[in-house]
Amino acid sequence: MKPEKPDANNVTGKKLLVLKEILQKNAPILIAYSGGVDSSLLAALALEYAGTDAVMCVLIDGPAFSRKAFNEAVRIAEELSLPLEIVREELLSGDEMKTNSFDRCRICKRSFYSVLSAKARQYNYNSIADGANTSDFAEFRPGIDEMSKYGVIHPFIMAGITKQDIRTISQDKGFTFWNKPSSACLYSRIPYGEEITKEKLRMVEEGEEILADMGILQYRVRHHGFVARIEVLPSDMELIFSQKKMILQKFQKIGFLYITLDLQGYRPGSMDEILPFQQG
Repeated sequence: MKPEKPDANNVTGKKLLVLKEILQKNAPILIAYSGGVDSSLLAALALEYAGTDAVMCVLIDGPAFSRKAFNEAVRIAEELSLPLEIVREELLSGDEMKTNSFDRCRICKRSFYSVLSAKARQYNYNSIADGANTSDFAEFRPGIDEMSKYGVIHPFIMAGITKQDIRTISQDKGFTFWNKPSSACLYSRIPYGEEITKEKLRMVEEGEEILADMGILQYRVRHHGFVARIEVLPSDMELIFSQKKMILQKFQKIGFLYITLDLQGYRPGSMDEILPFQQG
């Protein structure tokens, strides 16, 4: 199911004017690019407002980034003619992968910043920016605070721009990614406290590819040991039931023993729901 077509009236010209001023003031600017709708729009607008000589996009590729997401990010960069550099980086150390603490996002962003800051120095750029927006505050996002601590700016937040605004602006400008489903790193599919391994990430990635091949756009496969917990939108649940035999066979071939459908449906950050109990 695609996100609903946004109402262009929800986006004011004032927000875009503020954003334009922010991007021009902070140029030359290095964009933390992932190929998601947020960073893609930010990069496109930075290119429009600051000029091609004042923008560089850095895509950090690693185990947490699926091949599908990587290929899509490269395609969008080509569509937008973005100046792009791809850096291969693990981000988390072996010990951090084993511990997989609830602060994982903060630790990951710290390494993320190290890569970005090195590139900013290399290109002699003034600022580093990411695509965080005001809607992100509705979720547990310690990585935003971590990036802020190191001086990374969040132009959408500074301009008061929401996720809905981002989709509206993207659609108004004719970008193909305006209704692209929300995504997140593969690490987020593993429960806190359980070791992150390349095998687990492989299982999650292959499971999500099966759902994508079925035509489902918004999904998550959460890895709980031998159990796969599938999250899809309520409107896609009937499709899951109608194809349950195929899903069972393919998921078991991947390595899962039990395959479950989360009746609460897709929701971002569902692994964070345990945090009040763990920290309390």
